[in-house]
Amino acid sequence: MTAPARFIDIHILHSVPFANLNRDDTNSVKTVQYGNTLRTRVSSQSWKRAARTVFEEQFGEAALRTRRIGERVSRELELRGWPSELAQRAGGHAAVASGIKFELAKKSGEAKETVPNKVLTNAMVYVPETAVAELADLAERHREALEQAKDIKKPADKSVLPSGEVEAVLRSRNGVINLFGRMLAEIDDAGVDGAVQVAHALTTHETDVELDYFSAVDDVTALWDDATGSGHMGHAEFSAGTFYRYATLDLRDLAANIGDDQDAARELAAGFLTAFVGSLPQAKKNSTAPHTMPDLVHISVRSDRPLSYAAAFEKPVRASAQGGFAEVSRTQLDTYAQAANTLLGAKGLIASGWAGLDTGLTGLGERHPSFEELITTAVDAALAPAPEATA
Repeated sequence: MTAPARFIDIHILHSVPFANLNRDDTNSVKTVQYGNTLRTRVSSQSWKRAARTVFEEQFGEAALRTRRIGERVSRELELRGWPSELAQRAGGHAAVASGIKFELAKKSGEAKETVPNKVLTNAMVYVPETAVAELADLAERHREALEQAKDIKKPADKSVLPSGEVEAVLRSRNGVINLFGRMLAEIDDAGVDGAVQVAHALTTHETDVELDYFSAVDDVTALWDDATGSGHMGHAEFSAGTFYRYATLDLRDLAANIGDDQDAARELAAGFLTAFVGSLPQAKKNSTAPHTMPDLVHISVRSDRPLSYAAAFEKPVRASAQGGFAEVSRTQLDTYAQAANTLLGAKGLIASGWAGLDTGLTGLGERHPSFEELITTAVDAALAPAPEATA
């Protein structure tokens, strides 16, 4: 037998105009030095979250990452008609029963005074959205005990809810968690190794960060014209460029999470690839509207190892004579992919194809007319039974 498919690599070139998709702690554009030149960078965490959000919308399954799981349960119980005070106590007990260390939220404006039952777990839980209803159901079954229980007022307080049942709910998973994984060391056997790996996106060329000075007009002042100057002024950082984006899906890790369910694997793989293509971090979207689509998407199915083409841009591309980085980046990616696959040999490459604005690229496999057809073909190739080796 020839080796079965294991990795689905997706490479994207994506031009983004004046924007700041992912800010650091000072609201500055994130950057990286690569090839001794400064590039604009978007963190993998940022783009992964954007992809997860699109996936959840398209797939119809949502996951919840929060320290405030108790408050969510309280709100669910209030919607079910529980008295507010009892619902808040139940939410507090549900969070405490998780066994995760916690603190109580502070009253607004009061640095030292805490709010009873408003529990913040020290670690964020990551659960299917349906877990909220399951915890609320659990509270319903133990309503009498909760009515007799004391409020949660300090970190040493204990829950009257069965911790084993609460932990079982917090261990539950759905397609989102099976794809993207979960880190939750505070609960035994709750961790899930993600099947998806996402690289930090970076521009294929050197970029400059630009300062945008802005002022806001005071409408009353403008109407009355009785004073000069603006009502507010400030500055913000932006950049623009063509990004190289890369992610890989490990089919063996996915199978470890979902079992031998080919239909689920197909649905999750196609869903992730579609979401990754269609996602864009949303920072400062209201002031930049950077909603472009990828210029080029290339997908390869490999049996041996994942293969990023980021090194294609270690030497930054230079703008063409007419200006623009996108076209020269596509040509550079095409050239590098062909050279890399020749160097590695064809044995590990099961299928490859691309879709994009060009027509004449030769190093990326078969051209497809749409992203949808490209993804369908790639997933079919990845999940097809491995052919028998010829004698």
